[in-house]
Amino acid sequence: MDLGEPPVLPYIRLPEPLNLPTPVLDVPRADLPSYKPLVVPPSDLRPPPGVKGTTPSEKPPIKPPSIPIPEQPTVRVPFTEMDVPVPDGIVLTTAATTAVVSVAATLTATSLFKWLVTVMKPVFKQAWTKLTKKKEEKTS
Repeated sequence: MDLGEPPVLPYIRLPEPLNLPTPVLDVPRADLPSYKPLVVPPSDLRPPPGVKGTTPSEKPPIKPPSIPIPEQPTVRVPFTEMDVPVPDGIVLTTAATTAVVSVAATLTATSLFKWLVTVMKPVFKQAWTKLTKKKEEKTS
C-alpha cells in the first residue's frame, strides 16, 4: 500500500535571537537598625549596703477624678427576655434629621425631573422633527 509523497507543510524561519550581555547586579545591602538600650531600674531599687541614701518625701499617688458614667438605657423586647440598648438622644436626633433631609431631597429631585421631562418633551420632539425635515430636503 503506497501512500504517496508526504505533504510539504509551510514553515516560518525565525531569526536568531540577539546575544545580549548578562546584566551585572550588585549584592543588595541593608542598613540595620540600631538603638541605645534603655536602662530601667528595678521596682525595688535600694542603695547598696553601706551607702546612706536619701528617700524622697512620700507623696500619695494622684488619682484622676472619677466621672460618673450614666447607664445606657435599654428596652425589653416583647415576648423575649432580651434587653436591647437604646442610643443616646443626640445620636437619634442626628440620624432622624439625616434621614428626613435625604428623603426630602430625593422626592424633590424626582418630582422636578418628572416635571422637566413633561415640559421639555414637546420642545425636543419639535426640534427633532425640524432637524429630520432639513436632512430629508438636503438628501432629496
